Amino acid sequence: MRAILTTVGKDKIGIIAQVSKTLADEKINILDVSQTLMADNFVMTMMVNVPEDEDLVKLNDCLNKLGQKLNVEINLRNEELFSAMHGL
Repeated sequence: MRAILTTVGKDKIGIIAQVSKTLADEKINILDVSQTLMADNFVMTMMVNVPEDEDLVKLNDCLNKLGQKLNVEINLRNEELFSAMHGL
């Protein structure tokens, strides 16, 4: 399943590295990535390929814990749901 992962929060060293490592540990491939700084806010959007047998509840829990550790908001949405929510 293709999904969109967004990460937003105050910029600090290691956000990309830790999010990418977490995805790699879960065998999730990053297909595309875009990141920018808006003042001191870090904004990253990734398109990822989540294996069909991945436990999404466990994955979201893992990403939420990482977000709390980094003091950022991390959201993972199915690409179809993300597109529908944003009128794409």
